[in-house]
Amino acid sequence: MHAYIIHGYGASPTDHWFPWLQARLQAAGISTIVPPLPDSEHPDFAAWQAALTQTIGTPDRNTLLIAHSLGTISLLHYLSATCPAAVGGLVLVAGFGARLPELPIIGGFDIDTYIDHTRLDDVVLRRYAAHMHHLISDNDYVVAPANSHALAARLGGTVHALPRYGHFLSADGITELPAAWEALQSCFSGKDHV
Repeated sequence: MHAYIIHGYGASPTDHWFPWLQARLQAAGISTIVPPLPDSEHPDFAAWQAALTQTIGTPDRNTLLIAHSLGTISLLHYLSATCPAAVGGLVLVAGFGARLPELPIIGGFDIDTYIDHTRLDDVVLRRYAAHMHHLISDNDYVVAPANSHALAARLGGTVHALPRYGHFLSADGITELPAAWEALQSCFSGKDHV
């Protein structure tokens, strides 16, 4: 198996809980890459999609995919475009699948324009619902919990409602994310994969 952790806006592979989760996966014998997406302070949709293509290629039943915030909608677009027959598991942390009315611009970056480039194919994405997990914080101040719950209702999967995790950032005190590790373990515990 191999895993990819896709960061979000303003982040790098060494931020937040990414190194902790990468270490857990690698200790379990799962090759794990946290690709540095280009210019994360000013994400370019085409450049991020090209980076996902170069790094991930075509996922399969031996691929675990984890994404955070802007990384979630970027990854979901990528999966919609590549239409893999199967994935081993999909963990979406602070996920969303549409514009964020409360946050159209952050740090000068126009999130709405980026989101408008994405196309999510619900039929393709719902195929992965049996091994899809949504981690949602009840006090997320960047992606309102209602947006994450709407994505979960739209695509299916298991919702993990977590109290007081903020936006799952190290600034929120989140440098470990056991719920993501547990969700991933359920995906590779010998069950058949979608």
